Amino acid sequence: MPKNGRLSELPLANVRFARPTAKLAECRRFYHEVLGLPVIAEFSGHAGYDGVVIGLPDEAVQLELVHDGGAVPEPSPENQVVLYLGDTAAVEGAAAPVRAAGHRTVVTANPYWSDRGAVAFEDPDGWVVILAPWAYGQEG
Repeated sequence: MPKNGRLSELPLANVRFARPTAKLAECRRFYHEVLGLPVIAEFSGHAGYDGVVIGLPDEAVQLELVHDGGAVPEPSPENQVVLYLGDTAAVEGAAAPVRAAGHRTVVTANPYWSDRGAVAFEDPDGWVVILAPWAYGQEG
């Protein structure tokens, strides 16, 4: 029997993180066209919401960006999406189209990322997108 009568691991099939955006079209372009992540769903006028669901990198983990016309909180430096790309060449390959689209690298508030060779950009809402040159759990 698991401790406290609970499962030791939650049997997740998928995970979705949702956040508001005031710049839905710009964020869709950034994550899909610039970074190359797949759009796995889109909706418009659903109970007052418009949105796009981005695969991170596929349907197993998802980022949902929603717009309902309301106010969007200002992001903090710790509002981050971290993409672990495996190596430096993959980071440079992913960063090149981001730079070509006019986005400049930003310094992360936590030096952990830059100290380890990660590259960071802000998405159109000001969320920090970190491109890490290692696979989580496989760092040297």
